[in-house]
Amino acid sequence: MIHTKSESDVTSLDLSSPRSPKRPVYYVQSPSRDSHDEDKSSSVQATPISNSPMDSPSHPSYSRHSRTSSASRVSGTFRSPSSGRKGSNKRSLEKGWRECNVIEEEGDYDEFYRDQGFSRRCQVFLGMAGFVALFTLFCFILWCASTPYKAKIAVKSLNVHNFYYGEGSDYTGVPTKMLTMNCSVRMNVYNPATFFGIHVRSPGIRLMYSKITIATGQLKKYYQPRKSRRAVSVNLQGNKIPLYGAGASLAGLDNNGGVPMTLVFQVQSRGNVVGKLVKSRHQRHISCDLVIDSRSNKPINFRKESCKYH
Repeated sequence: MIHTKSESDVTSLDLSSPRSPKRPVYYVQSPSRDSHDEDKSSSVQATPISNSPMDSPSHPSYSRHSRTSSASRVSGTFRSPSSGRKGSNKRSLEKGWRECNVIEEEGDYDEFYRDQGFSRRCQVFLGMAGFVALFTLFCFILWCASTPYKAKIAVKSLNVHNFYYGEGSDYTGVPTKMLTMNCSVRMNVYNPATFFGIHVRSPGIRLMYSKITIATGQLKKYYQPRKSRRAVSVNLQGNKIPLYGAGASLAGLDNNGGVPMTLVFQVQSRGNVVGKLVKSRHQRHISCDLVIDSRSNKPINFRKESCKYH
C-alpha cells in the first residue's frame, strides 16, 4: 500500500538526515496579534522551525533576516517626521505593527518653574496690596466717623487783676498814652468723642482795644480723655502798651461806665484715632465782646450771645 508523504514528514526526514548539505528553512505564517482586528492576513511573523546549528544567529541569512525584522519593527513603532501619514499607515499595515503617535515635548522645564515662582510673587504682592487697600478703607471710615466730634469751647469769665493807664513814650521816644493790664480768662473744654482723646492748645489769646492788642496769653498743650470736661484758665498780660491816637478817648470811656474791648483767640484740637496714621484735627475761632471798668474787681461773666464761635 502506497502512502503519500505529507509536508511535515518530509521536513522531519530532511532534518534528521546528517548528509543533507543545506536544508531549506520553512516558516510558519501567523497573524499578528495587534493587527487581528484590521486584517488577519496582513501581518506575517517569521519563526524558524528548525533549531539546526546552521540556523543560529551567526548564520548570514538569519542575521540579515533578524536585522530586517528589527528594522521593520523600529520603522513601524516610531513614525518619522518626514514621512506622510498615508505612507506610514500603509507600511504599518504591511509590517503588522500598529502605528504609534509619538508626542514630542518641546520647551524648557526651567521656564515652567520660573513661571510658578513669578506667580507666587504675584500672589504675595496682590495679598499685600489687598491688605493695604482694606486697611486704608478701614482708616478712612474711622476718619469719617471722627469728623463730627469737634471740641466744644465755652468762655465763662474774665477776671481783671490790674488795669493802669497814663502818660508815657514808646521805644522811639514819642509821647503817648500807655496801658498796663493783667487779667485771666476761664473757659470750659468738652471732648464729645467716644473712642479717642484729644490734644488741646491755643497758640495765642489776645485782648484788643480799638484794633490794638493790649494783652496776650497762650493756652499750653494738654491731653483730654474721651467724653470728658475740663475747666482751663489762661493768664493775659500787657506791659506799657502804647495807644497813640486811641488813647485820647480812653479816660473818658473809663469814667462813663467802662472801656469796650474784644477777646479774640483760636483753640486747636487734635485726636489720634489710629495712632499717628489717622488724625482728627479741628479749629475753633472765638471772639467775645466785653466792657472793662477799672474801678470794679468783679469778674466779667460772658453770656451765651456775648461770644461767637466759628
